[in-house]
Amino acid sequence: MKRFLSFFLALFLFSAILVSCSRKDAEPAQKSSSETDSGSTVIGFSIDTLAIERWQRDLDLFMNEARRLGAEVIVQNAGNSIEEQNRQILYLASRNVDVIVIVAKEARSLSDTIDKVHSKNIPVISYDRLILDADIDLYMTVDSEKVGKIMGKSMMALTGKKNWALVLGPKEDNNMGMIRSGILSAIKNSGITITNEFYTSGWNYDLSRQYAIDMITSGKIPEVIICGNDAVADSVIGVVNQYYTGDHIFICGQDADIAACQNIVKGYQDFTVYKPIGDLAKQAAGCAVRLAKGETAEEIAKEGSVIYNGFGNIPSILLEPQHVDQNNLREMIVDSGFHTEGEIFR
Repeated sequence: MKRFLSFFLALFLFSAILVSCSRKDAEPAQKSSSETDSGSTVIGFSIDTLAIERWQRDLDLFMNEARRLGAEVIVQNAGNSIEEQNRQILYLASRNVDVIVIVAKEARSLSDTIDKVHSKNIPVISYDRLILDADIDLYMTVDSEKVGKIMGKSMMALTGKKNWALVLGPKEDNNMGMIRSGILSAIKNSGITITNEFYTSGWNYDLSRQYAIDMITSGKIPEVIICGNDAVADSVIGVVNQYYTGDHIFICGQDADIAACQNIVKGYQDFTVYKPIGDLAKQAAGCAVRLAKGETAEEIAKEGSVIYNGFGNIPSILLEPQHVDQNNLREMIVDSGFHTEGEIFR
């Protein structure tokens, strides 16, 4: 009986020690579960997808600059889902981050979520894509309407062809509407006709490729194709190279992707519009830190523009896009460090 009691007493003491150790181990984990406990600035970054080359570059540059400024970044990738992006933004708010930067999947899908974020006094930066009908604090982008104007004016300077097609990104991306507006403004009263127009839903390049196949094989072949970005342009170029043997079709895009630069060197793509995303990402990180430390968006964007987004006039910082073709590709892209010589001229 004594042995029996001794055994259970030892078992009880051993269990107590284990519980004590477990509690001690759990306490630090609970404290470290929120990055805001460290006292440093914490930025939430919500992005619709990282499947596009350009967005990975933006994010890397943003995070490097934020770290240089002493801030931490919590990234949430929505995987092209509106519902998931809304959920992830609320998750970031629950982590009590100091500011949230958003690359929106759909321009009008975040109003209620941003209201909830603001109820916690967390400022919101709309990055590159303007969020509509929502109380955002700051909008930062490369001027998309000027991108469209550069596309239109450059094409008119390059060729006198009048039969144009637009193969853009998704309609829910507000930048596509701004680019289209810029193109139409540039070609007004020029006699140019937009004979084909297509929006690539969800940036699904299989869709833009299939549309290009239908367009080329229909016999109603445009002389100029302006694309929503360089990845769309690359999908169109693949179709043209495979299915078309006639006169050169003039093609352009935007973003200065590696594939686009290679296509420009080969003569498949006539030009791209370079958006200085290095400057944009770094400035956005700096503005996020400043907002987190109590500066107002009006103070930060005092020399910038104001853009109406359906909710109100939003303080905005707009960077200038630039035309890139064979003549200035090395200067604009290689010399700036955006891509290397080896990546482009391989």
